[in-house]
Amino acid sequence: MSNLNLGNININTRHLIESLGGSRLGELDIRVIPGPLGSVILDFGVDRLGTLGAGKALAEICLAGLGRVSIGPQSSSIGPLPAVMVETDYPLVACIGAQYAGWPLATPDYFAMASGAARMLRGQEEILDRYGLSEVATQGVLVLEAAKLPTESAVAQAGLECQLPSNDLTFCVARTASLPGTIQIVARSVETTLHKLFELNFDLSSVHRACGTCPLPPIGVSDLQSIGWTNDAIILGSDVALWVDCPDENIEVILDQLPSSSSQDFGRPFIEIFEAYGRDFYKIDKLLFSPARVTFNNYRTGRLFRVGELHERLFHQSLGLATDTRKL
Repeated sequence: MSNLNLGNININTRHLIESLGGSRLGELDIRVIPGPLGSVILDFGVDRLGTLGAGKALAEICLAGLGRVSIGPQSSSIGPLPAVMVETDYPLVACIGAQYAGWPLATPDYFAMASGAARMLRGQEEILDRYGLSEVATQGVLVLEAAKLPTESAVAQAGLECQLPSNDLTFCVARTASLPGTIQIVARSVETTLHKLFELNFDLSSVHRACGTCPLPPIGVSDLQSIGWTNDAIILGSDVALWVDCPDENIEVILDQLPSSSSQDFGRPFIEIFEAYGRDFYKIDKLLFSPARVTFNNYRTGRLFRVGELHERLFHQSLGLATDTRKL
């Protein structure tokens, strides 16, 4: 983080989007739409399946260009699905400052969970305040998980909260039940780990490098189904490695509470848990939103710590997969 200029993160993210210009946007099936009040909207997958390339690009935009995302065969026991891998040398800024969906953008005619670098313009989140993740910029980039494009009221509200004219805002939008929407969610294995560590009062500034893998679930027939499958991919199948610099006891005191299996709500497919709480995320035990397995490399002491395991049976139960993958 010390090598980053926090005054440039939104501008650099806008440059990343501009690098997708020209024929490449068409190849990726990303549609550029003039938005309300002079804003710019990039539709990555609101009313269609979308593309793998668009999903990779959207996930890297969520990370403000400070992380790399790849998609490939799953090498762990959680198969037979492909995996999404994310790596970053700036985990605090990339995952907490940008990627974390900590902004519920809500107006009378619109709602979306917002992530992206513009959160550091808005502030208003404890986790941003704790680590001084704020920025003043002339451009703002937001990523919206939503089934429709932002309305005029949503654009106006975003501009007001970011303290920017609406025509300086760029919105990247994908519904959950699309390839880009699903990929950008399961690319949050590291972000989920860091947020859980924050809840456990672990100092996130001691995390210097990170990478994670997560199985890429099928695209659901509805956003609700995809919400269930993407959450289960993280909770049951994500595998994260962190490079940290801290006393060993700082790791030991939180280790057993870190994986998703430490939650009282663990043990059923996420959609069952979600329905049991009346589809209210905030009623679910927040300790559930965790990686399946985490490895710490403490380079202050040279020790390795690993906790958790991958839960193949539960994940296959969630997806309705046969045990014999030849029957898929």
